[in-house]
Amino acid sequence: MEAPRHDTRGIVDPSGLLNRVRFRRHEPAEPLRRYIEWYWLIDWDLPEPYASHIVPHPSVNLTFQWDGADEEDAPPYGEVTGVALGLYTRKLTGRGRVCGAKFRPGGFRPYAPGMPVSHWTGHTLPAQDLFPQATADTARAVVTPADDRARVAALDAFLLSLPCAPDPQTDLAIDLVERIRADRTVRRVGDFAHTRGLSVRALQRLFSAQVGVSPKWVILRYRIHEALEQAGHRDDVDWAALAADLGYADQAHLVRDFTTTVGVPPTAYAAETRADR
Repeated sequence: MEAPRHDTRGIVDPSGLLNRVRFRRHEPAEPLRRYIEWYWLIDWDLPEPYASHIVPHPSVNLTFQWDGADEEDAPPYGEVTGVALGLYTRKLTGRGRVCGAKFRPGGFRPYAPGMPVSHWTGHTLPAQDLFPQATADTARAVVTPADDRARVAALDAFLLSLPCAPDPQTDLAIDLVERIRADRTVRRVGDFAHTRGLSVRALQRLFSAQVGVSPKWVILRYRIHEALEQAGHRDDVDWAALAADLGYADQAHLVRDFTTTVGVPPTAYAAETRADR
């Protein structure tokens, strides 16, 4: 498994966010890496509220967090967040801290095998609803340490304590999503299913059970992530060429999908992020 990527794919206006918070990624313990992509840690202390926006990955996240002046005012708590279908917005105020585990797309099912992952899609629920071990003491053990190594160790200890039910279907789903993410030539669900020796229906069932969203959704989402990354880091994006490179029929289709997902057209977004640099 690769180490955590250092790109900002999915973060809307990354410079705006990173100028306001301390954001880090860390690898989980080796036995967890097949199913957990990385841990992400955020701390903030803001003089005024800030709304962060994320175009989510096809991943489930487990987070332990607290929001408030101190832990007595706002005790730490845990949440499980299924794949978010639309733009995810989080308002940050005052002081706070989040310690999260981002599961690989397809990697959550072994920890909650009783339901298809699509059951959690679009939902956020208390972590203890799924994992009785995620008590207030557990949340406190993860969130309280000032040192990253201690927080990572607490996340490792908690996740290693959870029952895990490996499944060849999970491994297949993880590998298929990684292929979609890394290979820009994957553009049509039917063609992709055929190359993997699956029917379209079988591929759709696999993704519903193991990933939580359809293969078409994953293909489109990774296209938008790439467009968002290009718009946020380059001043000379050739949108027509990028649309063709990402498999769109024309530039208008890319502009439509980007605007629907992010809320503004790509050229307007690029101008806004340049102003924030």
